[in-house]
Amino acid sequence: MLRPEILASAQKSVLCWLATVDAQGQPNVSPKEIFMFYDAEHLLIANIASPRSVRNIVANPRVCVSFIDVFFQKGFKVSGVAQNIVKQDADYEKWAAPLNAMAGPRFPIRSVILIQVTACEPILAPSYQFYPDQTTEQAQTASAMRAYGVQPLGDRI
Repeated sequence: MLRPEILASAQKSVLCWLATVDAQGQPNVSPKEIFMFYDAEHLLIANIASPRSVRNIVANPRVCVSFIDVFFQKGFKVSGVAQNIVKQDADYEKWAAPLNAMAGPRFPIRSVILIQVTACEPILAPSYQFYPDQTTEQAQTASAMRAYGVQPLGDRI
């Protein structure tokens, strides 16, 4: 399900954005800092401070997660079905261990949002569609760097 370019995009992302919907149909989008693909079918997100996201998942487990490279102005949207795995669940440690390794002692993980991935699709800035002959990752990066007022690192990564 998850192709290598999707996994690479997620690994380069500082944040992902989790979209949920409550019982009344009100959408909520919130940033998540500790996340990873566990395997080709499961996305893990640490619930550090996400009571609304967790409530919404209980009401409606269908979710969407976006990863965007702000410099290339492209990324991926991953849809799936989520469940909230709490510390009392028998398989909590299986899902929480890799997130705890990422978070370290800095962030207490309250629970794990486990997403069974059902679909993936690219996200592209409109320039890629409307000006395909003029739009390159290099041009988009230069434009974003001007907009954000940042300079390239040169040979440093």
